[in-house]
Amino acid sequence: MSNVIPFKRPTTRQRHRGNTLCRHGHHKWKIDKERVFDTKAGRLVTRFVCSRCGAVRTQAL
Repeated sequence: MSNVIPFKRPTTRQRHRGNTLCRHGHHKWKIDKERVFDTKAGRLVTRFVCSRCGAVRTQAL
């Protein structure tokens, strides 16, 4: 016989965890230190990535 794994649907709270703040514009920005040079503009930029949803924002120095 095999092991039977009970299937339980995730609750609404679990499915949208960490996502509702980003939908309303409250991102959790972290600095991405791997890409600091913008090749199109040819200048140094600071790249921010949201740790919850992965959205990207850049800011020129």
